[in-house]
Amino acid sequence: MKKTLTRRKLLFGAGTVSAGVALGTVDKSYFIPPKVRGGLIGAADVLTMASQRLLMLGQPLAREYSRNDIVKDFPKWGTVFPKDRTYRKHFREGFTHWRLPIEGMVNTPRSFSLTELKRMPRRTQITMHVCEQGWSAIAEWTGVKLLDLLLAAGGVKPEARYVVIHAFDGWYEGYDMFDVVHPQTIVAFGLNGKDLPLGNGAPVRLRVERQSGYKHLKFLKSITVVSSMDNIGKGTGGFYSDNNYHWYGGI
Repeated sequence: MKKTLTRRKLLFGAGTVSAGVALGTVDKSYFIPPKVRGGLIGAADVLTMASQRLLMLGQPLAREYSRNDIVKDFPKWGTVFPKDRTYRKHFREGFTHWRLPIEGMVNTPRSFSLTELKRMPRRTQITMHVCEQGWSAIAEWTGVKLLDLLLAAGGVKPEARYVVIHAFDGWYEGYDMFDVVHPQTIVAFGLNGKDLPLGNGAPVRLRVERQSGYKHLKFLKSITVVSSMDNIGKGTGGFYSDNNYHWYGGI
């Protein structure tokens, strides 16, 4: 417990523990999306999110599998990749000059090269990717915990509520601290023992294992900590919810 307390103080600031699940306190905002929409979709957002979060108050891990369960060829998205000129330059250079900035409401904003990420303590997990398009596949992912990246940036300020990830393909998503601090939420640079391929979001993608595939952004461009999602896109919490998906894609 002492170790957990120390890490949470580093992340959320002395005397403030917004993600206090391990301490027996839970922020009521963890049961509702950033913006409650009207109609049936709004009701479904709240009902499904609240029900699933009640089941996950102890922060259980998503199921992990054995290497025998890994699919031979994890699905890729062909040769389609971002049209962004900066991304294409990074790709031609083998991502040697690519950097991932950690900014916003962190105490010490900084950025990481791909080499620096690979030198950090890493986590490897074999999990099932569940796509909203109706398929699933098991793969081994290796990367750095999102929590560790925020800690390396000095932790977040007390008013921080969400982490917003922007991708080079123009997509963006917000994640509340309940998911951010989870040990299986990682910035992955490896797939099945090799560098993350282009078709799976090179150089790094997000893995947030307790949510559907559309929440696992590829081609990461930046990570920003914010107090509100109001000024991000249409304010619903992310690209997909701005386009009538559920913000919370729990599985």
